[in-house]
Amino acid sequence: MTTGVGAPGRAQIEARTLRTDRWWASPAFTFAFLLVMVVYLTWAIFANKDYFWEPYISPMYSPCLTGNCVPGSGWGWFGSIAPITPAIIIIIFPMGFRVTCYYYRKAYYRAVWRSPGACAVPEPHRKYTGERRFPLVMQNLHRYFWYIAVVFAIILTADFVMSFRDHQGHWGHMGLGTLVLLVNVALIWAYTLSCHSCRHITGGRLKHFSKHPLRYKAWTIVSKLNAKHMQLAWASLAWIGLTDLYIRLVAANIITDLRFF
Repeated sequence: MTTGVGAPGRAQIEARTLRTDRWWASPAFTFAFLLVMVVYLTWAIFANKDYFWEPYISPMYSPCLTGNCVPGSGWGWFGSIAPITPAIIIIIFPMGFRVTCYYYRKAYYRAVWRSPGACAVPEPHRKYTGERRFPLVMQNLHRYFWYIAVVFAIILTADFVMSFRDHQGHWGHMGLGTLVLLVNVALIWAYTLSCHSCRHITGGRLKHFSKHPLRYKAWTIVSKLNAKHMQLAWASLAWIGLTDLYIRLVAANIITDLRFF
């Protein structure tokens, strides 16, 4: 039995859509932006060089857990794994958090899969199974990725604190890279705390907010951030790439880090 726009009783319209606006512009821009970020970040993951210039380390390589990290940048927990760059071990968790994010799902479902491309525009798929089958059923892991994302946000905060050193490791100094890392960690925290899962963790499953004033206050703050979740998702993703690029250019001696004191 035909379903969707071709179902019996539905208006039989030959046109793909009656929308006259540029409905395709938003998904097209989203697709282009995601493509640029995926290409750049994939290259950055496998480049395995110019990701550390004391005291700065790229968020793509922090924490550097393998034994083949640049001297001074790593923890060396997993020894030297020749075919694997340090970033591959790290990227699994932030990527998992973003790929399963409720907003990002909407973005790439529409832009990449056209499910649907826009409101009042039929999708090309003949049937809809939702997120009940593999691999999309894995989207339910988002709440667990959130806990790991908080750990990474703490690590990136520590990287920002460590950036108040000079190239010889002396404390009490600051450069342009410090500000770059500050913006990065601020956006990471804002995006992480504005997450729908965080909103549920702080205020979910409560029958009476009046009996839990602290959780209600936290839920109120997270709810305000949640209203900007889309903007924070894009801004934090873009700034991760810019932070990585800045540190690479400094480490490769292409540009010089501006030191303030």
